[in-house]
Amino acid sequence: MTNQKLVIPDAKSGIPMAFPVAMPDSALFPLSGNRLPLKKLLKKLSPNANGARINALLDSMRASSPTRQPSDAEDHASWNLHHPSALTMFEEIEAAATGKQIVVFLDYDGTLSPIIEDPDRAFITSEMREAVRDVAKLFPSAIVSGRCRAKVYDFVQLTELYYAGSHGMDIKGPSKGHKSQKRGNQTVLCQPARAFLPIIDEVYKALIEQVKHIPGAIVENNRFCLSVHYRCVEEKKWVELADQVKLVIKDYSQLRVTHGRKVFEIRPTIKWDKGNAVEFLLESLGFDESSDVFPIYVGDDRTDEDAFRVLRERGQGLGILVSNGPKETNASYTLQEPIEVMHFLRRLVEWKKVSLFRH
Repeated sequence: MTNQKLVIPDAKSGIPMAFPVAMPDSALFPLSGNRLPLKKLLKKLSPNANGARINALLDSMRASSPTRQPSDAEDHASWNLHHPSALTMFEEIEAAATGKQIVVFLDYDGTLSPIIEDPDRAFITSEMREAVRDVAKLFPSAIVSGRCRAKVYDFVQLTELYYAGSHGMDIKGPSKGHKSQKRGNQTVLCQPARAFLPIIDEVYKALIEQVKHIPGAIVENNRFCLSVHYRCVEEKKWVELADQVKLVIKDYSQLRVTHGRKVFEIRPTIKWDKGNAVEFLLESLGFDESSDVFPIYVGDDRTDEDAFRVLRERGQGLGILVSNGPKETNASYTLQEPIEVMHFLRRLVEWKKVSLFRH
């Protein structure tokens, strides 16, 4: 692994912005954390693969896309004890954040909007939009999503926020809001995977062709990464879909594949994820060396674990996992669904307003 400086000009000013990017020395990038690379799963898969191998793949896909409630009530209770509700324990969070600058990071799908069959219709409610707007008025705030940045903005339509699309590989600052959200007169811009755009576009077209015969499969171009959704694919077709994805990706050592919630994520092999995006944004806001910052990251997917891990390693702030069942996580608290996320955001706003009134 080698560390390189990637220099990208600001979109408006043309002033270069440099930041470190870790580039892989080998063709295949080793994944961090507990994400399981699809290439490793499918390395020995063939049309004649035995049942054990197919079952292993299906088990991995099910684990990445939980749809069933846990049957062991004792395990569930134990998990809840170690990952309590952020609403129930709000006073504990309030005490930890008192006197510090809160920065709010929010995933989109499954966090602000429920997971639905058609990803193009994952709209947020007007009530959720209002809750996010109120938060952004009081705290520096960002949405960090695997989606294309422009698409997330079209869903949310709030100019006060940072938007970090493509798992943080496409970041743009707000056009208005907190003074600390800009470097001088520049809008903060980060696109560490720009060099991969031609390859991503090529693979996108190939995937469209390769999976078109599988009913329900959707290929989404998120600009700096790709998503192959199987939310509407029959489970008996999952292995076939995974095999078709492998056939396309196998000749592109510059790309890697991971699992999300009923989705394959195809990304460049640079070491950049939602955790890196959080670190970049905190640095851009001037909080990189601050001991008085309190980041709160709310997300539901295993890709959000990179951000949870960063906050845990920094010893600052906290992660909140959106899940109605036990999952292995680096988050400290939980919320069950987007409606609880909205209630949490409202409580955060109410607490801040009361604090300001007292002072």
